[in-house]
Amino acid sequence: MSEHVKSEISDGVLTLTIARPDKKNALTNDMYGALADAIGRAESDAATRVVLIQAQGDMFSAGNDIGEFAAQAPGAGSKEEPHVVRFLRNLAKASRPLVAAVQGRAVGVGTTMLLHCDMVILAEDALLTTPFVNLALVPEAASSLLMPSRIGYVRAFEMFALGEAVSAKDALAWGLANQVVPVGLLHVKARELAQRIAAQPVGALAATKRLMRDPQELTAQMDAETVQFVERLRSPEAREAFTAFAQRRPPNFSNLAG
Repeated sequence: MSEHVKSEISDGVLTLTIARPDKKNALTNDMYGALADAIGRAESDAATRVVLIQAQGDMFSAGNDIGEFAAQAPGAGSKEEPHVVRFLRNLAKASRPLVAAVQGRAVGVGTTMLLHCDMVILAEDALLTTPFVNLALVPEAASSLLMPSRIGYVRAFEMFALGEAVSAKDALAWGLANQVVPVGLLHVKARELAQRIAAQPVGALAATKRLMRDPQELTAQMDAETVQFVERLRSPEAREAFTAFAQRRPPNFSNLAG
């Protein structure tokens, strides 16, 4: 388990806490590996009936660690499968109910992972952002399928194309969350909800998830997204986006071909 991912099980609830608040809970390859392993093990652990994902600090996650992405952009050709792929696939295939507790900003995968959670609790200060196009990339985590299915095409396209934040109030109204609660009560309320779910018959919950979600469809969409994502990482647009980020300036895509 990564030092930046804490794991605790109690009363049937496996709590996974993203614990890198000094770096805005940006997710590294090692952190993805720890999360993937924990969710994978939960599938065969009779003591785990629900998985609760939460984070320390004042924001849920800044998304992928931009330093790692910038390092990948020139080559993007590693033969080793990054742990993020396992993490997203394990989310898609999880039979255990997934609950998320989100405070502050949830950027990129910090938002798209929520589409795989069965129940989502937002703090009043939550802001959901999917700035993939801003970085000259494409959506991931099967969000190009799940987001328009959840909130409609025009809202989903706006989220992806403009990368503007969606407030907790709007996220609730659009169907991206179950509840919005005060920041100070977030983890308490999420824990209460997870324990209520854990008290339900686990077999019936798993069967219900199988009827509601098709893991094969989701992983196939992830595969299609990955092809485009890797291609985009190699593009002049991505080089400009990451260079501009490092230089703390606005990117200029005006003279670059698609």
